[in-house]
Amino acid sequence: MRRKSRRPASPLPQRNGVDPVHLRLPLEGPWETVRAYLVERLAAVGAQRVDTALRGREIVGEDGPVAPDEPFRPGGHLWFYRDLPDEVPVPFELAVVHRDEHLVVVDKPHFLATTPRGKHVVETALSRLRHGLDLPALSPAHRLDRLTAGLALFVVRPEERGAYQTLFRDRLVRKEYEAVAPHDPALGLPRTVRSHIVKERGVIAAREVDAPPNSESRIDLLERRDGLGRYRLRPLSGRTHQLRLHMSGLGVPILGDPVYPVVLPEPAADDFRRPLQLLATVVEFTDPVTGREHRFESRRTLAAWTDPEGWAAGAEGS
Repeated sequence: MRRKSRRPASPLPQRNGVDPVHLRLPLEGPWETVRAYLVERLAAVGAQRVDTALRGREIVGEDGPVAPDEPFRPGGHLWFYRDLPDEVPVPFELAVVHRDEHLVVVDKPHFLATTPRGKHVVETALSRLRHGLDLPALSPAHRLDRLTAGLALFVVRPEERGAYQTLFRDRLVRKEYEAVAPHDPALGLPRTVRSHIVKERGVIAAREVDAPPNSESRIDLLERRDGLGRYRLRPLSGRTHQLRLHMSGLGVPILGDPVYPVVLPEPAADDFRRPLQLLATVVEFTDPVTGREHRFESRRTLAAWTDPEGWAAGAEGS
């Protein structure tokens, strides 16, 4: 088997915590120039934008900026900065609750994505942390939904990322969440919910199907008042939208959920009212690198419980 060649270090630094795009030229092909390849490869961007970038020396190879007439070199490496989408700043603090030479643990606000994806690139926890803490190699140990607040873990050293990701993959991390949802006196709690969840690419909502379970959640009622309940949720698996789907399936969908039980129209980018009332409150595990026992707790609260009138009125907050 042919071994993968190691990618050269990027000659371009990060911008606002975002890596430049890296492209490796194919080992063979019909292109006479780098430009010809890029016009085909970046068809969605357009030939005019490629030409502007080449004239502006914005596309860099291993030997420096790429000239507009540079010959195609099979297997060569290119770097350039992507055209970033216009992003509305998420006006909430990303609090660091723990930092050492191995880990950064943060208390993420609602509406802030964990990692760059789609329309959210700079306004993400990863980009903010890389830029703000001067840790360009920082990487996520797991992902927390953009609409969910609470604890998220990032790995400082790239060579240690696999060890921490394995913790989550092998279910060696004990996680607790809190949620605010309607209270149903007829719903017997605590209980364990098991189901088979399917999440199709390009479809917003996951769904449950009749098949052997691949997800498991333990659900308990902590308090109730005025028709609402404050719930403790313990996911024993990590399927996309698992807790949201399980709560909805029990007939008590989490307040502020724009997907379950019904997919609602996407709000405006600057609408930070009525955040999803789901919070990752506890993360507990044995550190795979140091052997140290860790327990981290969120300092955030859920507005629908602490200020139900303000939340119902649409006050912004996270």
